Parts: sequence; C-alpha cells; structure tokens
Amino acid sequence: MNKVILIGNLANDPEVRTAQSGNSVCNFRLAVQRRMPNQQGVREADFLNIVAFRHTADFCARYLTKGTRIAVEGSIQNRSYDAQDGSKRYITEIIADNIEFAGSKGADRGTDVADHAAAPARPQPMAQAPVAGGFTEVDDDELPF
Repeated sequence: MNKVILIGNLANDPEVRTAQSGNSVCNFRLAVQRRMPNQQGVREADFLNIVAFRHTADFCARYLTKGTRIAVEGSIQNRSYDAQDGSKRYITEIIADNIEFAGSKGADRGTDVADHAAAPARPQPMAQAPVAGGFTEVDDDELPF
C-alpha cells in the first residue's frame, strides 16, 4: 500500500501548467515539521514536492497561496531523468488525491476540499438567542441533515 497523509504549510505559491494531454498540472512545495526537535531543540521542516492534476490542480492554483496550512492525502512516487550533464537525477513527489484546508492565519480555516472539488456550502441555521452554557438553541427543522 502506498498512502501518505501530510499536514503543513505551502512553501511557495502553486504553479499551474497545462500538460500535452490538455489536463492541468499544479506543483508546489509543502513544509512539514518533523515530530522530534534536533539537538538544539528546534523542530526542523522537510520541504516536499506536491503534484496535483485536473480539477485539484485548478483548485490549488486558484485558492492556495504561500503559507496556507493544508492536509494532503496521496501517494509517493519516484521518477528519474537524464540531466544535461549526462547524470541521472531522481525526484520523489507526493501525488495529491485529496486536499483539505487545515486552518491558517486567514479565513480558510475549516473549509474542506474532498475528492478534487470544494465542498458545497451548507445552509446555516437561523441564529437564536444563547441559552444556558453558551449554547444556541436550534429548531430541528432548520438542520441540514
């Protein structure tokens, strides 16, 4: 099984291009903090290459910017190519299947992106006066489920 789940911040703005097939391809780097601090007590970060295709690529290019905190679900892929100097170069990338906002400094906190498309907006129940304990009473007929 080849499955990876990462949470981190975009290290650069996404770059989108159109492949020869006509599909969108989006690349960006994700900064993911390591679990354990180094000997100086600093938690270093790994910068991982992320690739998204089609609708996910279009979404990333449109809504993600440097610094945005996201969760990426996908798979690890290795590829190689011959450099101009004749040496063989190897690249490890994460191919994104699903991307979700994981909270950030901005207003995108709590927004979900699943199966390559933005989640539909839920109708919000009408606000009622707060009751004991700080909760808001909501009529069952106003619930969206």
